[in-house]
Amino acid sequence: MRVMIAQQNAELGKLWAGFLEREGIQTTLVFSQEEALAKLRTHTFDALVLEMVLPDGGAIAVADFAAYRMPDVPVITVNSSSFFSDGSIFQLLPNVHSVMQAPVEGEDLAAMISYLQQRYGRGPSAP
Repeated sequence: MRVMIAQQNAELGKLWAGFLEREGIQTTLVFSQEEALAKLRTHTFDALVLEMVLPDGGAIAVADFAAYRMPDVPVITVNSSSFFSDGSIFQLLPNVHSVMQAPVEGEDLAAMISYLQQRYGRGPSAP
């Protein structure tokens, strides 16, 4: 499984990526909206883990572009505020499958990705 993580905190992103890689999940780590969009233009992923707020934008723009490029890719958002706590993110972005409240432990993230893999059990939707 291939997962892209967009997380502005480099240390936290590296911890998450390291944990997922130990679980056998191939990860690509980016630290900004610009980097995430660039990767989505040239790579495919089986799932995305997106921090809601990135230094130059956020998860909404990345998830929206991903929905265009890979319509079926599941998105997990990580939110450190109460914004979108009402579930409205699911109405805005149909590819968001989970909102995890920060702080997120690596094993919880791996469990969510494993669930998505079992549920959708397929490769990426775009070449």
